[in-house]
Amino acid sequence: MKVDLHIHTRFSNDSLTTLEDVLRWARRRGLDALAITDHNTIEGALRLAQRSPIPIIIGEEIRTRQGELIGLFLQEPIPPNLSLRETAELIHKQGGIVYVPHPLDRVRHSAVGREALLRIISQVDAIEVLNARVTFPLDNQLARELAQRYDLPQGAGSDAHQGFEIGRAYVEMPPFEDATSFLQSLRRARLGGRLSSPLVHVGSMYAKVAKELIPSMR
Repeated sequence: MKVDLHIHTRFSNDSLTTLEDVLRWARRRGLDALAITDHNTIEGALRLAQRSPIPIIIGEEIRTRQGELIGLFLQEPIPPNLSLRETAELIHKQGGIVYVPHPLDRVRHSAVGREALLRIISQVDAIEVLNARVTFPLDNQLARELAQRYDLPQGAGSDAHQGFEIGRAYVEMPPFEDATSFLQSLRRARLGGRLSSPLVHVGSMYAKVAKELIPSMR
C-alpha cells in the first residue's frame, strides 16, 4: 500500500484544501490510504472516512506545550496545550499510535526537538523521518538516525496543506487493518518521495490569514 501519513484539510487553521480535493489528488498520486492529521481536530478525518473509497486513518496533529505530536487511529479528539507526556498517554488510552512529526526541524517552532523527545521516547510508537515540508534535508536524516537508534518504526508524509502537495512523501507498506498491524507493517515499509519547495509555506500562511479575515472561509 502507498500511504501518505501526514495530510491537512480545510479543517486545519492553515489549509483551504477541501475533502473532495484530498480524494482527487490522492487518486492522481496513486495512494492506497491516507492519514488525515489536521491541527487539533479529527472532524475532517471523520467526515472524509465516511465518503472515501480508500482507507482513512483518523489522525490529529496536536499542539502540546513542548511541540507537536500526531495521534493516529484515534476515536476521540485530543485537547491541545497539554504536556507531551499527558498527550501521549491520552493517545494510548484510546488505542492510538504516538507518531512524532518533523521532530528535529530546526526552522519550525512546533517541532518537539531532541531533548523533549528523548524524555518521552519510551511512549513513542513511530517517528516521521521524511517530511516533505522540512527545509533542510539533514533534519530528516537526523530524525531517521534517532529512529534507528531507538529501533522505532519510520514514517513519511507530505505534510500537505495544499492539494498538489499530497503524495509528495509516502510509505509503501504491507496492508494493515488496525493500529497493531499498522505498526508491524510500518517496520517493513519503504519510504519514497521528495521535499517540497519552500514556497509551499506561503500557501499555508495565506490560508491562515484568509481564515482570520474572512469568517466564511473557516
